[in-house]
Amino acid sequence: MLQSLYIQNYALIEKLDIGFTSGFSVITGETGAGKSIILGAIGLLLGQRADVKAIQKGASKCIVEARFRIAGYGLQAFFEENDMEFDEEECILRREVSANGKSRAFINDTPASLAQMKLLGEKLIDVHSQHQNLLLNKEGFQLNILDILAQDEPLLADYQQTYQAYRKVCRKLTDFVAQAEKNRQDEDYIRFQLEQLEEAALQEGEQAQLEQEAETLSHAEDIKAGLYKAEQIIYADEGGTLTQSKECLQTLQNIAAVYPRANEWIERLDSCYIELKDIAHDIAGAQEAIDFNPTRLDFVNERLNLLYNLQQKHRVATVEELIDLTRHYRERLDGITSYDEHIAALERQKAGLLEDTCRKAGKLSDARRQSARHIEETMQSLLVPLGMPNVRFAVELTPRKDPDAKGMDSVNFLFSANKNGQLQNVASIASGGEIARVMLSLKAMIAGAVKLPTIIFDEIDTGVSGSIAEKMALIMQDMGQHNRQVISITHLPQIAARGTTHYKVYKQDTDTGTNSHIRRLDPDERVREIANMLSGATLTEAALNNARELLGYENK
Repeated sequence: MLQSLYIQNYALIEKLDIGFTSGFSVITGETGAGKSIILGAIGLLLGQRADVKAIQKGASKCIVEARFRIAGYGLQAFFEENDMEFDEEECILRREVSANGKSRAFINDTPASLAQMKLLGEKLIDVHSQHQNLLLNKEGFQLNILDILAQDEPLLADYQQTYQAYRKVCRKLTDFVAQAEKNRQDEDYIRFQLEQLEEAALQEGEQAQLEQEAETLSHAEDIKAGLYKAEQIIYADEGGTLTQSKECLQTLQNIAAVYPRANEWIERLDSCYIELKDIAHDIAGAQEAIDFNPTRLDFVNERLNLLYNLQQKHRVATVEELIDLTRHYRERLDGITSYDEHIAALERQKAGLLEDTCRKAGKLSDARRQSARHIEETMQSLLVPLGMPNVRFAVELTPRKDPDAKGMDSVNFLFSANKNGQLQNVASIASGGEIARVMLSLKAMIAGAVKLPTIIFDEIDTGVSGSIAEKMALIMQDMGQHNRQVISITHLPQIAARGTTHYKVYKQDTDTGTNSHIRRLDPDERVREIANMLSGATLTEAALNNARELLGYENK
């Protein structure tokens, strides 16, 4: 439950720090005093969008912080899944909005995302404002209520897992059929391109080899002449490298007996002599192998032109890329011939998953039908005491032709407040006061099925008064007795008098501006506040006595 709320520099609130109690509490105050501002601040803690315009003028940031007692509400899993510190007794939500537009969120002093704060906030507090009454006309809202009261979450989760698998196969089949159709249209083109590439008999690395061979063949005479000259320089009888090396070797050998150091050079020079002879032999062999071959040169150039043309045509830069493209075309062509088998397999898989989806949807529908009957009976029992003696409430479940993410049920809440009146959609036939009573009754049922620590009703009493308002207060009072906190923002004295704790929101003018405040009323202050709600600006003794009577106090 909400233990305390701290607000600083938000709208008309310079600083507010208030504690809350368990059970049923009420908040009253004149229109414009700041009740909606407090709700707006709480909305920030529930992940709602922050508006820098709400920051008080001159302030660098606004802060909203709430402390919740969470013992017994099974929230440990949330903290473990989000890798956050868990305190089994208390949880703190804090939101800071800077004047520069930046916003920060914290859960137990750990930085958190707005999505995390929203998810946790939904488990801690439910704010029912007047605009939520409009949701009563939304099928998704009605179905959600039905599922909550049916407590069919395991069935729904199991169904949705199968449904998602079914939808995935449907998308895959659709894409596959479209791709198959496109490939069939492209089959002639693919086959032609593949035949041309396969006819080229491409080999990895051949382009570099051919380019080198073309260079060699194009300059055969120059290469042959160069090799001959190099051979002569080494082999020449007079002045040749080998001859001079041999002569040098002999000279050193002649002095080796008297100059031992020459032996080292003799050994090294002997190695060079052997290496030179080997090089000369290789050059001679290469020279014999070099021969100008116009026929071979034409072949090499034609082959290179083929490779260059294929690369240009297919917009690639290497033979290896052409080989990859050949493999790709071959796979596409092979795939075309096997598309029918794949499509048939996917259709069988789709049919199986659809059957499984429908079977699980049937279990979900059975649970919802049982819940629908329970809702009809309970709503009848709750609405009759709320001034609707002839009320009828029905939950209409209609099977859908195709499954969707929520199952195969279309739901419609039907309502009639008049004797023999025709059942019609509740949102289109019920008055504002009737919708308020319907929503309160639904909330009372939901509260009994869900472990929700705190519920705030923002003027849910709109359109009602007198004894009906008192009976609505009794429902909220009962909701607050089951380890739950219920807070009602109200303008009706009949509801305000039923609160265990009474808070008043008021505005106060200062030299620097107008500020909103909230404080807890003591018994005497409660009498005067409710008397004012009864009589208006002029406080009469009759109003005071009436207020004491509503509160159950003895007349004084």
